[in-house]
Amino acid sequence: MSAAGEVPPSTDRQRGVNFGWSLGMVLRRWQESVEETLQDLPHGSRGYHILAVVVHEDVPTQGALAARLVIDRSVLTYVIDDLEAAGLIERQLDPRDRRARRIVATDRGRRVLADAEERVARAEDQVLGGLSPQQRAGFREAAERAAEAIVSAAPGTDPCLAVGSVIDPASRGA
Repeated sequence: MSAAGEVPPSTDRQRGVNFGWSLGMVLRRWQESVEETLQDLPHGSRGYHILAVVVHEDVPTQGALAARLVIDRSVLTYVIDDLEAAGLIERQLDPRDRRARRIVATDRGRRVLADAEERVARAEDQVLGGLSPQQRAGFREAAERAAEAIVSAAPGTDPCLAVGSVIDPASRGA
């Protein structure tokens, strides 16, 4: 800190490195790698995120799942339909509110997710291959903390739109 209490600019900023460009490059490479890794899963990374929340978190209803992942309910319905058709999840009546539906992973869905998580971890290690294992862990932890802070401050932030905004439409394919 300077005598006036100001934080000096980082060395990276002095070299002209742009934080937004850096994040965009990491996100783009993550998206490309993970989508290729998950091409056998309905809706790729979006299906993966939904299945992961269903398996690992106690999200009581389909509406709560949409809120947790910040996905429009109508979009979520289509993805859930496809995950259900693939035998990965099922809709069950919520015993506390028969008008609501709980999304529950099937045994097959749990096995598919476990395999997908291993493949995604390998893809992420390749994306972050320029970092040491300790730096990768620190980067992941910092990114998770920043994301949670963003969601807390702006709960309506759609992560899918954020990803889409850094992926060139021409490179997305179908």
